[in-house]
Amino acid sequence: MRICSLLPGATEIAFALGLGDHVVGVTHECDYPAEARQKRTIVRSRIDSHHMDSQEIDRWVSETLRQNQSLYAIDATALREADPDVILTQGLCDVCALDYNEVVAVSETLPHKPQVVSLTPSSLTDVLNDIRRVGETTGRSDRAKTLVRELEQRISTVRDRAAQSSIRPRVACLEWFDPIYFAGHWLPEMIELAGGQDILGQKAEPSGKIAWEKVVKLAPDVVVLMPCGYDVQRTVSEVSLLKKLEGWRDLPAVATGKVYAVNGHAFFSRPGPRLVDGLEILAHLLHPEIFPVQIPADNVQKIA
Repeated sequence: MRICSLLPGATEIAFALGLGDHVVGVTHECDYPAEARQKRTIVRSRIDSHHMDSQEIDRWVSETLRQNQSLYAIDATALREADPDVILTQGLCDVCALDYNEVVAVSETLPHKPQVVSLTPSSLTDVLNDIRRVGETTGRSDRAKTLVRELEQRISTVRDRAAQSSIRPRVACLEWFDPIYFAGHWLPEMIELAGGQDILGQKAEPSGKIAWEKVVKLAPDVVVLMPCGYDVQRTVSEVSLLKKLEGWRDLPAVATGKVYAVNGHAFFSRPGPRLVDGLEILAHLLHPEIFPVQIPADNVQKIA
């Protein structure tokens, strides 16, 4: 079986199911596990975001989508040479990956018509179901069931331990800084499981823009900074955008030193198995007295 994964989260699922040797094509963002970086690149971004700030990236993305253009370029020749039996893609977010319809259109030009599997998760449950779907599609159902049981057990452990505390801190998860976006989809659910209250997002609903004045008014006890696609170092480098905003110092989270930069790129943006790692990180940040674990500095850094 030959698999092309056009979504980093799907690539992580495939490798977690022991399908690494069957993966013959990935995207430029598929960097986990390390073996994924050695695979043929089928999809690349049309923008070099490493040399742009948050506002420039948002402006370019908004204008490109307004013109009904894709943010990504698929190498049809590389895809044809990869000759996939299965293509893993998504229909959730045009900012995160290729448009599903574009993938289908390109796949129909291939001599050997592959099976296109679209993953569209909005919750942790959806992600677990997607793992099962990939397992069923690739003949790894038993492996998928085992992995899902392990992840469900870890989720249950966090939920049960967090329930021991009567304190439910008010949490704001920021997915972008300029303009301000709050995190949606599975993040509000993760916050709830970790023993907090998400005051910005709604479970299973998309991320969205929010006025900074509203964030200040809602007075979060904890602020978690997780720009989509950013690691901790990149996130920290742009925190100055927030610190300049009126009311930043008035936030309870700032006053009590509970503002954290996390590795959104690895543990929060991608709908794959490592979301459960992200859940455990959140549990530690919200209730360190219950979850006294040591988090590596490249995963979390305290800002204030």
